[in-house]
Amino acid sequence: MIEILKNFLDTEGRLTSYPSKRKMKLYALIYIAGKIEKGKVYTEKEINAVLNEWHSFNDPATLRRELYTHKFLDRDSYGKEYRMEEHQPTIEELEAKYS
Repeated sequence: MIEILKNFLDTEGRLTSYPSKRKMKLYALIYIAGKIEKGKVYTEKEINAVLNEWHSFNDPATLRRELYTHKFLDRDSYGKEYRMEEHQPTIEELEAKYS
């Protein structure tokens, strides 16, 4: 995954920008989702802290929203608690969905 995203990662492995092409966006989301602990319930502040640790373009809200939209994260109806979805989508599933 790191090789595919090499143009979007700094030397510390953080995303430096959110890709504009759909396929690269999906790879970026899979990469970032891999940094979130499964089974843990996060507050919005906590999930933002994790996202901020793994990107340098200062937009955790976009990443959080995209992770939710593409079914990597689930949240309560108030947006106060976040957790990983049981089933994490694969690149093949996402490509099939958006093709």
